[in-house]
Amino acid sequence: MKPGKKPEENLQFLLFLAAIIKGVDEYQDLLRISVASAGNDHRLGANEAPPAILSVFLGDQLDAVVHSLEFGEDYESESLENMELGVEVLPSLRMDTTDRNRTSPFAFTGNRFEFRMLGSSVNVAGPNIILNTIVAQELKEFADHIETVKDKKRAIKRLIVSTFKKHDRIIFNGDNYSKEWEDEAARRGLLNLKSVPQAVKCVSNEKNVKLFTENKVFSYEELKARYDVELENYAKIINIEALTMIDMAKKDIIPAVTEYVKALTDTALAKQALSSDIPIILEKKLITDLSQKLVCFADKAAELENDLIKAGETTDDLQAHADFYRDVVFADMQALRAIGDDMETQTGSEYWPYPSYGEMLFGV
Repeated sequence: MKPGKKPEENLQFLLFLAAIIKGVDEYQDLLRISVASAGNDHRLGANEAPPAILSVFLGDQLDAVVHSLEFGEDYESESLENMELGVEVLPSLRMDTTDRNRTSPFAFTGNRFEFRMLGSSVNVAGPNIILNTIVAQELKEFADHIETVKDKKRAIKRLIVSTFKKHDRIIFNGDNYSKEWEDEAARRGLLNLKSVPQAVKCVSNEKNVKLFTENKVFSYEELKARYDVELENYAKIINIEALTMIDMAKKDIIPAVTEYVKALTDTALAKQALSSDIPIILEKKLITDLSQKLVCFADKAAELENDLIKAGETTDDLQAHADFYRDVVFADMQALRAIGDDMETQTGSEYWPYPSYGEMLFGV
């Protein structure tokens, strides 16, 4: 919004804003697909990355503009205030009235929108193709409607207001990490596609095929090819990670914990040989606890190995193949890691085969 102007005097900007809001709402699945990867499944919703739920952050100022238009209320633009620098010799600087929300997947930050769901390995060409196609489609629909009426300015105002009212469910300015937002998003009917197999199957939806074919961006065959590549790539990545995990479990972690249990046992026996009065309660507890967890850890590693063999039997159907890796193999990996993480907290650091996060951060 330009300072000092009423919302209705910024029709070009508001029309583009309406196209963005409508496009993100109608094509949540496509935007999620554009950033889909096995690695990004881990990232979304954690460590300053936005969640898998699509929403648009407008900020207080722009949200007030949209609200005033929706409800026919007066809007007063915020005046720029000077920053308190505490130094008289420096020139006064005006404070930016815009704000930021790093938990939002699609945020307006003063003079642009930021799409923040991309992982570091994602080629930006894919998301850009989808974003540009979505916006082009929305603007085309707007233009087709406006060109049929005589009073175009009035039609544009009505179109902007009706679009905001119809698609305001996608606007959210709060904490996208909170459990409350996940529940609220479900009530609003927003998608929460947490994995690649869930997201990618949406590419064949009729509205998505129509979007690309009518705009002559992709044919159905090209979309299907990309769909197949995404699923196959996901399955291969999880397969490689699972094989690596089994290798680490068998060759490194099981021998390391076994060696530590042996050292504890030798210590306990040495204490008992010296004097039966010396307590060995701690050693006994650690030996028993770690031995039980080690058996469970080995069983989970074997279960993961068996399920990888079963995964090879589902290759005829790429969707079923990817679903199996997500629902079965990935679940096995999470269970195996949980036990491994627990054993790490009880095993002496000199026995554990990998550096801790603290060592990697401060010991290099």
